[in-house]
Amino acid sequence: MKNIIFISPNFPANYWIFCRELKNNGMNVLGIGDQPYEELPGQLKDSLSEYFWVSSLENDEEVYRAVAFLIYRHGRIDWLESNNEYWLERDARLRTAFHIASGFQEEDIPRVKYKSEMKKYYRQAGIPVARHHMVDTLEDCLSFVAQVGYPVVAKPDNGVGATHTFKIASDSQMQRFFRDKEQDVSYIMEEFVDGEVNSYDAIIDSNGEPLFETGNVTPVSIMDVVNQNDNSLFYIRKTLPEDIRTLGRATAKSFGVKSRFVHFEFFRLVRDQEGLGKAGDVVALEVNMRPSGGVTPDMINFAHSTDVYKIWADMIAFDFSTMPAGHHSYCAFVGRRDGKNFVMKHTDILEKYHENLRMVERIPDVLSGAMGNQMYIATFDTMEEVERYYKDMLECKPEKEVPAAQSTGKLIKADKAENAEKAEESKKP
Repeated sequence: MKNIIFISPNFPANYWIFCRELKNNGMNVLGIGDQPYEELPGQLKDSLSEYFWVSSLENDEEVYRAVAFLIYRHGRIDWLESNNEYWLERDARLRTAFHIASGFQEEDIPRVKYKSEMKKYYRQAGIPVARHHMVDTLEDCLSFVAQVGYPVVAKPDNGVGATHTFKIASDSQMQRFFRDKEQDVSYIMEEFVDGEVNSYDAIIDSNGEPLFETGNVTPVSIMDVVNQNDNSLFYIRKTLPEDIRTLGRATAKSFGVKSRFVHFEFFRLVRDQEGLGKAGDVVALEVNMRPSGGVTPDMINFAHSTDVYKIWADMIAFDFSTMPAGHHSYCAFVGRRDGKNFVMKHTDILEKYHENLRMVERIPDVLSGAMGNQMYIATFDTMEEVERYYKDMLECKPEKEVPAAQSTGKLIKADKAENAEKAEESKKP
């Protein structure tokens, strides 16, 4: 029986399913997390052979002691994984420290975590990348802008999501960036790529070959969602385009990916850009050596009538999977922001789209920055239906010019009413 340590099996909430499928495949699943055992969902408890509670997963010393204890109790560890971008580096350090050969080691981290290092491997795969400059002085950054023009995008070289990302369109905004940026963080500055984010999502076996492939499209920039407190939307494709499939596979080979669930991001240009390509061409964005975040694995399952939790666990246990895909459809996500005066209310959505909706839930606060506050996930057979769904979901009533105090009172009252309505609906089976 193989021993696998799963870091943070309780968060995101759907990750307990990875543990269940590992157990179903005969693996000895050992959890390390910061939620007390008695508070874990029963389904997760049933999926674990043992659980080691730490007061904080941020405390490396506690986590190291937990791994050492589990080795003492169960013997050699065959796998250690979190499937979580936030813990990717620490996972690698733990594998290196405890001689766990499967998965990325500490020496692998720069090429899979630092955006500046990723560019080299994308180029090796023959994929264009945006020109960049490592942020140093204001003068040098302005010189970079003189080469590529405004706007430019500055973001942490080693960062998660769109946190601390800046779109800079003028000299005054550049000066503001230098005032507002985190002083102890290394930033990369890139020319702005006018494109739609397309992803390649795959489960890769030990030979670097895909066991399963799909992809998603994000019509709205996650950077804008976070920085402008906007609604969030993306969808899983019904069929993966051949150019994304080809470039995704080439990227996996270039980065030396083996035995992982991956999420690679590309831009599809919406206009011609000098040095990058013509409208419709694909440009590299970044690699993520873990599943696409949040509920995306569930969305992939809805879109392809399959089970990627099982396929991943099959890859770990057997290095192959016989899990089939069934009917293919689009799976569309909408994350709506609280406080917006949407035309279509919660009950209207449930009534109109009851045959399409697959998941309706509140989004945890820790994920709401990039995903909104209330999510609605639905499947459709055509792109026309997806576009109509997005229009319905995001249309807002015009703002009325009323006194501020009166407007605030009405808004609070409306929010309370709708939140109560959602709470009642969530109680229904």
